[in-house]
Amino acid sequence: MSEPSIFFSDVNERQGSFLRRTFVVGGLTALGVTALTVRLAQLQVVQAQEYATLASQNQFNFRLVPPPRGRILDRNGVVIAGNRPSFRVLVVRDETKDLDQTLDLLGQLLPDTVDRRRAIIRDVNAAPRFAPVPVKSDLTWEEFAKVNIYANELPGVMADMNEARFYPYGGSFAHVIGYVAKVSDRDIAAVRDRGEEVPQLLYNPGFRIGRSGVERALDEDLRGVEGGNRVEVDARGRVVAEDVGGSRPATPGKDVVLTLDADIQNRALEVFGEEAGSCVVMDVRNGDILAMVSAPSFDPNLFVSGVPGPIYRAWADYERRPLTDKAINGVFAPGSTFKPVTGLAALIRGANPDRRIHCGGAFYLGRRFACHATHGSQDMREAIKNSCNVYFMTLAVEVGPDAIADVARTMGFGQTFDLGIGNQNAGLVPDREWRRQNPVRGDGRWYPGETPSYGIGQGALTVNALQLAVYTSRLANGRKAVQPRLIKSIGGEEQSVPGGDRDLPYSPEMLAVLRDGMNRVTDVGGTGFRNSQLGLGAVRMAGKTGTAQTRNYGSGARRSNVWSQKDHNLFIAYAPIDNPRYAVSVIVQHGGLGGGTAGAPRAREVMRVALLKDPEIRQRIEQSGFAETEDPGSHEANALGAAEPAQVDARPAPAASTGPRPYLSEPPE
Repeated sequence: MSEPSIFFSDVNERQGSFLRRTFVVGGLTALGVTALTVRLAQLQVVQAQEYATLASQNQFNFRLVPPPRGRILDRNGVVIAGNRPSFRVLVVRDETKDLDQTLDLLGQLLPDTVDRRRAIIRDVNAAPRFAPVPVKSDLTWEEFAKVNIYANELPGVMADMNEARFYPYGGSFAHVIGYVAKVSDRDIAAVRDRGEEVPQLLYNPGFRIGRSGVERALDEDLRGVEGGNRVEVDARGRVVAEDVGGSRPATPGKDVVLTLDADIQNRALEVFGEEAGSCVVMDVRNGDILAMVSAPSFDPNLFVSGVPGPIYRAWADYERRPLTDKAINGVFAPGSTFKPVTGLAALIRGANPDRRIHCGGAFYLGRRFACHATHGSQDMREAIKNSCNVYFMTLAVEVGPDAIADVARTMGFGQTFDLGIGNQNAGLVPDREWRRQNPVRGDGRWYPGETPSYGIGQGALTVNALQLAVYTSRLANGRKAVQPRLIKSIGGEEQSVPGGDRDLPYSPEMLAVLRDGMNRVTDVGGTGFRNSQLGLGAVRMAGKTGTAQTRNYGSGARRSNVWSQKDHNLFIAYAPIDNPRYAVSVIVQHGGLGGGTAGAPRAREVMRVALLKDPEIRQRIEQSGFAETEDPGSHEANALGAAEPAQVDARPAPAASTGPRPYLSEPPE
């Protein structure tokens, strides 16, 4: 069968068909070449710079570099929070062929990463592209070398050296300085809730944010400004070179100088031994806080890389509450340390300090309020010396709760202070208005029977150690309502005293009466005499003891072997007596003894360090012919008898109750 053929009846018809096809194909070809030429011209001429930039961006990556965190120093330049070199191993998800296989191989080199595998995978998946995620920090030199030896078999794994936050004094400054920890989703959400753009630095897996204390309050100052490394990558995103000229160095955070003194702070924690409590030391002339300690403490270094679960649970469950800052957050009844407030309230209303009131061992107002001794006839100075309940209960009933509350607030109670850090508990200074707003079983009346306990620092009244130190400083100063200061400078800029120092609205002569009584407390026969002697020649310390009940004794025994049922022991003091410079407050939580037995010896040891570090006072001691051989910065000697040098305990105490306590008496000093 022959093939079909197309026959043209005319030669011109055949030629015309060929020309039409040629024209169509040629036109389409010309159109395509023209379009291609135009596009090439657009890419190579018009958009040449734009695509050159995109190509460069594909070739180079800019990797964020967290800045070194600013240091925190004490008043003498001693670093109390700094940075140290740390070897670490990192994983870059986008450079690994198989993340699970990589972690399996890494687990053979670093076995402790196996237990954290799930957390590592979560962090890697949450990280931005090409962002290195720390898998383990603080590698030993052997671990660091081992990872580098097997680097070729671990795609996406690298080992480097960075700076990690470090607290050289461990628990001594844990509560006041705080600690840093990883950024959480709540931190990101908090920034967004404020309507602010989230800094890219917060998404960096290796970045740490201030979580409490000064670290949190001044986080933005300490944080610094991030830098970046410009690196050349191949088609798979692997680093092949670094462009040093295109990199930007990180700017370190600002250094923060505190008013604290490392030697005094360390000694203040040491003297507590295994006991729980707090201690604050202030300069009565300008309000500088030289020590602010809460015991027991914890090691903030563990928070930098993450506290193991069992350790954190031990801290949280321990009844002495090491995680609670008892210096500014824990509140307690002040006991007899409050009696000068009652005395000042009476003096303001015309009471004569020489008036004598008889103490027969008890005060009667509807029921019996016991005194810890039978003191006989005494004036105000003697009543402070002997810590007589009857004397101050009598004054309290005469002036009433509102007058006492007014003086208490003026002297520093019932308020928080602008220290630059939060988490302060204002405590409670009750009065009739407070009772109306906080009725007991629907009854908003202030009953006369509440006033005697109030006058001796019991009942609903609660204070913290910082307030006690402020109160003592104002008593010792005699003229100024000194304000406490913690932040000395930020980035070299001196910080002024918040609120300034106002004049006290009381006659210096009235305050002199109270100081005279406190001077006698540490003299022969005073409640704090035996354990408050400094042993520094003519330089002596004045003070006031206090013992606060934690339960109603009823008809039972005052002493208890149950820690949570023991009394709180307090002591406030200032020195030198003739020219006060330093004030100290000590609270021993559930110490079970008395302010003169548990609080005074601890205050004495801390005060000795403060005085011996003062060049003028040390010169005065030496000129008086008294030889002091102990180094004020040394913690080897411990003159507290049963109290051993403190360890950084991994355990803390129940929060003090702030409710009313209708006790019938105050335990003995």
